[in-house]
Amino acid sequence: MVDKNDALFREVEEELRREQFAKLWERFGVYFIALAVAVVAIVAGSQIWEARRIANANAAGAEYEAASALLTSGKSEEALKAFESIASTGPRGYAALAKLSEAGVYLKLDKRADALAAFDKLANDASADPLLANFARLQAASLRLGDADYAEMETRLKPLTGDTNPWRFTARELLGSAALAAGKLDEARTLLTPLLTDPGLGQAARERLHRLMAKVTMSELAGAPPAAASTTPPPDAAAPTQDGEKPATAP
Repeated sequence: MVDKNDALFREVEEELRREQFAKLWERFGVYFIALAVAVVAIVAGSQIWEARRIANANAAGAEYEAASALLTSGKSEEALKAFESIASTGPRGYAALAKLSEAGVYLKLDKRADALAAFDKLANDASADPLLANFARLQAASLRLGDADYAEMETRLKPLTGDTNPWRFTARELLGSAALAAGKLDEARTLLTPLLTDPGLGQAARERLHRLMAKVTMSELAGAPPAAASTTPPPDAAAPTQDGEKPATAP
């Protein structure tokens, strides 16, 4: 008897569930369908966008290789136009690389002002990869070294000198060189001395730093006050002796 009652209860419960589901579907079924259609559209759109992104990246990669081949073959002007095109219309990653290459071509053509403008443009591009943007900032600062005052060099390089920045070593070296040129010897020593203890310091960089530190030391010595003159007068051959007589002179 209990089993029959349980079966009856289950049938009633299932019927109620079906009735509730029918009412829900009657009220909200159209929304469920719309939601399903939206999900399918989003997935399909995402797949289409990803396929298009890959295709654009492949095309930009081929264009970048072609531009690099032009540069290698000595066709600098043609390469420059190709890099400019990629920088304007290419995907973000290749656009940033093209801007760097564009600046490099300007340097090869001895157009330093144009190269500086290209580096600065990439350095200030908020959408660019931070690694490439900071590299462009470093290159721009190196072009200004010797012409800019220390305040400008500090503004350009200070953001790159942090302990976690991958360009910190070169940035500190450049800023130390700028401090030395500006006569700020304490700042130069503070910036350059720790670099000599860097375990990853290469031989060329070590020699460069030793030369800079030698210049710092020479500048410090050149600017030091002269040694104080002795207050004890040198012995005078004509000076009187203790008993008031002058010492005898050699015949």
